[in-house]
Amino acid sequence: MNERIDQVTLLRQVSGIVSSPLSLDEMLGDLVGLAVRVTGCDACLVYLLDAEAGEVVLRASQVPHAADLGTLRLRLGEGVAGWVAQHRSVVALPAKAAADERFKSFPGLVEDTYQALLCVPLISAGTSIGVINIHHRAPHPHTAEEISLLSFIGEQIGSAVAKAQLAETNARLRDELETRKLVERAKGILQQRQGLSEEEAYLRLRNESRWMRRRMRELAEAIILAEDLQRKQGPPSGA
Repeated sequence: MNERIDQVTLLRQVSGIVSSPLSLDEMLGDLVGLAVRVTGCDACLVYLLDAEAGEVVLRASQVPHAADLGTLRLRLGEGVAGWVAQHRSVVALPAKAAADERFKSFPGLVEDTYQALLCVPLISAGTSIGVINIHHRAPHPHTAEEISLLSFIGEQIGSAVAKAQLAETNARLRDELETRKLVERAKGILQQRQGLSEEEAYLRLRNESRWMRRRMRELAEAIILAEDLQRKQGPPSGA
């Protein structure tokens, strides 16, 4: 290990992450940082399970992968990460990782060119919710201690990640519900002011959103604000 961490220190750091009010992205960033310190690896990737799609999705990385985060996906059982997520078993490949029959390479991931790969599951309530991938550029024999420590991290932090995932999902659902309400109100304003049908009002909002490159929610809020201001000002004098 590049930076040796005794078990007491590791437990304290894990407890700090688990008990913190971090967002999901912040927690995954701390998870990556801790995994790197424990293993001295050259790269770390975290995939989380999208249970509805039956896939694991890249959500965090030590090496910047802005275009791939949230979009790079593997089906359960596909690739080493998908296999580990499905079987909840550790895979340790000390050299020529890409030669393993389970390995799936992605052109945009420089980590796929590295020699060694250690993949452990993230566990919550006995269920796999994702995996942690540890990469070394050169061949690297994974010690029993290294595997044990990383597995411990995956087991202890898994529940906190699952809780943060749920909070993120609930926040997104609330945002989607609020957006629908705002769009419906904006549609009603357009129907009343411009004599449009419901479908025509929706198409007007959608097309304006695309043309202006603004979210429909932002456009709806602007229409509602303009309507509220007009009502406060009252009808034009002489009307």
